[in-house]
Amino acid sequence: MYNGVKVYDVHSHVSVPASSNAFVASLMASNTVMKSPLSQGGRGQATEEEFRAAAARHLAYMDDRDIDVQIIGPRPFMQLGWMSPHLIPAWARYVNDTIHQQITFNPDRFLGAVMLPQDSDAADISHVLPELDRCVNEYNFVAAYLSPDPKGLRTTPGVNEPYWYPLYERCSELNLPIIVHGTNSQDPRHNPLPQNYQMGFVMEQLLATQLYSHTDVFERFPNLKVIVCHCGGALNRFIKSDSHLSQKDLSNNLYFDTCAHDITYLTAAIQQRTVAQTLFGTEAPGSGAAVRQEGEGPGKTGDDLIPVISSFDWLSEEEKIDIFHNNPARIFPAFEKV
Repeated sequence: MYNGVKVYDVHSHVSVPASSNAFVASLMASNTVMKSPLSQGGRGQATEEEFRAAAARHLAYMDDRDIDVQIIGPRPFMQLGWMSPHLIPAWARYVNDTIHQQITFNPDRFLGAVMLPQDSDAADISHVLPELDRCVNEYNFVAAYLSPDPKGLRTTPGVNEPYWYPLYERCSELNLPIIVHGTNSQDPRHNPLPQNYQMGFVMEQLLATQLYSHTDVFERFPNLKVIVCHCGGALNRFIKSDSHLSQKDLSNNLYFDTCAHDITYLTAAIQQRTVAQTLFGTEAPGSGAAVRQEGEGPGKTGDDLIPVISSFDWLSEEEKIDIFHNNPARIFPAFEKV
């Protein structure tokens, strides 16, 4: 909590035992569609005790950082949108089953976001709607994860193109926000870089932010709400009145999380995106485990962001509560129901 107010985190990912991912290895090795190991009470290669232990470690990590409730979705680098298209639905179903299972272990601490079985080469995105509907109707998931380029080849239509309209229409009907997060990168220039999927995150989230801002997506779908992870991928280098930046008021449609662990970067991101369009998000536990050496809270991990944001003297107390609580609750009313 923060000063007696619950902290709502819009950016986190499911935690599973390592052995549970043997399912995707079997899928790809056999090139054969298989049922989810969690269907009909099955467990596959991992036991319920192992799943519970992974969820307990996740919960302890949250507690150490004073986070009350998180939205958990797929781990982006494990979405594997480059695998054979006929296998992707089975993998997505299994990942969504693991997300639901983690929620059932602690239903007062987690909300779910759907992994969509995206095929970049399909005529449009309508093939993901059955899995979206299943997770909303059966599991009460509150958001959908969207990868702008699942294969990592930069061949997927831009997020403004008609390819995406069936998803935008369904999410508008359901009042279901979309969480935009990059996934893998197969650009060979990135190969020497460690964890080079991070390059895919930055590039695809930045491009998505620009396309949503400069095109007519929100005119076509005025009730659609989109949250772009990692503060939108990258910072703007232009002043606000520059035509390189959209001059539209997007405050009812486009939002950004706070998942940037460098203090200077996070400061600029909140100031550029505005408090009204900023939602608290940490990715904890995830890629922010490096120990901070400077600023507020030396010795704490980079993803321990409540002390960092609470130390910003350029934010009022009301603005901090908006970021930690009010803004996430406004976009995701289910936060207030757990």
